[in-house]
Amino acid sequence: MKLVSLNTDDSGMITEQSLQFELGTIEEATDNFSTENIVGEGGFGVVYKGILANGQEIAVKRLSKGSGQGSMEFKNEVVLLAKLQHRNLVRLLGFCLHAEEKILIYEYVANHSLDFFLFGPIKDEKLDWSTRYKIIGGIARGMLYLHEDSRLRIVHRDLKTSNILIDEEMNPKISDFGMARIVCGSQTQARTNRIVGTFGYMSPEYAMHGHFSVKSDVFSLGVLILEIVSGKRNTRFFQPGYNDLLCYAWSNWKNGDAVEILDSNMVDSSSENEALRCINIALLCVQEDDELRPSMTSVVLMLNSNSFALPVPEKPPFVSRKRVGYTTSELMESDTSLFTVGPADASLITDVHPR
Repeated sequence: MKLVSLNTDDSGMITEQSLQFELGTIEEATDNFSTENIVGEGGFGVVYKGILANGQEIAVKRLSKGSGQGSMEFKNEVVLLAKLQHRNLVRLLGFCLHAEEKILIYEYVANHSLDFFLFGPIKDEKLDWSTRYKIIGGIARGMLYLHEDSRLRIVHRDLKTSNILIDEEMNPKISDFGMARIVCGSQTQARTNRIVGTFGYMSPEYAMHGHFSVKSDVFSLGVLILEIVSGKRNTRFFQPGYNDLLCYAWSNWKNGDAVEILDSNMVDSSSENEALRCINIALLCVQEDDELRPSMTSVVLMLNSNSFALPVPEKPPFVSRKRVGYTTSELMESDTSLFTVGPADASLITDVHPR
């Protein structure tokens, strides 16, 4: 897919002006935000498919109104997001800011999101083990870029199957940075009084105390890996005697029956050891103590090297809705800023811990 080139100023820097689209251009591309062009909808707004005058397909996210975020902050954050370029991240092409309209323009990813392939009617046709393993590796590499290899240290905070888009070659692209936070300088974690996210993917320290860090994303990745390997959701999990997929996976792992976790439709004898290794990595990621969870660098290393000896995981947390103390609606509370950088988020981050 050919992408719009991001214009730069004379110094080669991406600027606000180079990213701005006129509202009329977006209205024309989406047929005036026609309902027939809606391809997604969530707490942050509606996503439309659009086609520019030059024939390029785009995804247009029309943010919900009344977010409270100022125009200057919105534009600054767009410029930051546009600098993130990795094959496993959905690329931001630009924005539109007009009156109360705040609109983001992304590259269009032709296929569905990962949850459609994992839990939909065609999973047996599309998701053999080699494809699932490629998707796991791609998500991990994208997250490693956010945590360590980009100019910023970014905590995504809402890593889940519906936020992983799959392109025509079945490569994963991490999307939806509506809850993402930049952790500045040498800081590795922060705290918020406003818990936003999706039940089933949130780490216990974030769900219960508002503490988030790169290790919160590692926890979410562990849940994702278990879902990819098993073909089952962590939430809406139906198995007698178990509350969720984490509990089920841990019990089978400890009893030496980890093979029972695997989706029986996609693993043969030649790939079983690789899949079991992924379960081991996932259980390391969802350990209750965040300091025991591996870094994203270690996760990528463990996925890429079968000779790398894996530690033995400790028991993961079994966090119920009642124990967390937040209702589902509170956990799904909208937060329409893209990023909050350092002191600009003083109303949300109340405590920052240096490395």
